[in-house]
Amino acid sequence: MEEYIQNLRKKIGHDPVILNYAGCVFFTDDGKLVLQKRSDCGEWGFFGGLAELGESLEEAAVREVREESGYDVEITSLYGIYSKYFVTYANQDKAQTVCTLFRAKIVGGTPVRSNSETKEIGYFDLSHPPKMFCKQHQDILEDLISGREYVYR
Repeated sequence: MEEYIQNLRKKIGHDPVILNYAGCVFFTDDGKLVLQKRSDCGEWGFFGGLAELGESLEEAAVREVREESGYDVEITSLYGIYSKYFVTYANQDKAQTVCTLFRAKIVGGTPVRSNSETKEIGYFDLSHPPKMFCKQHQDILEDLISGREYVYR
C-alpha cells in the first residue's frame, strides 16, 4: 500500500486525496473496550488502517487488527462510516479520511506487547475511556458511549 500512495503522491504532490481506512470496535469477554496506544503519537485510538488495492474493507479491518494487536477478529456487523474528516500529515500531504468501522469479536490470537504501530494495548470501561488521538476517533468513542449504531458522519 505504501508504494501505491507514494506513486499517487508523485503525481499530485501534497494536494488533498480521499483515503479509505477500515477498522474495528471490539471488546474483551468481560466487556472491556480494546484500544491501541499508537506508536506514532503515543495517544489512544481504534485499530485500523488504509485498505490495500484489491482488498475489501472487511479484509482490511481484520488484517489491520491482527497486525496492530495480535488478535484475530471476526466481523459481526457494520458500526459506522466516518467520512467528513480532514488531515494534514507531518510531511504536508493532505487528505480526507473515510473510515469504515466494523463491530468485531475476538476469535483468537495473542495480544502483542508492542510493535512498530502499537506502543501498548489498553482495556477500558466505557465509563472511563481515554482521550483519543484525533477528532474522528473521539467522535467514534462518543457515539459508542452514547449507544449509537449504524452511524454515518
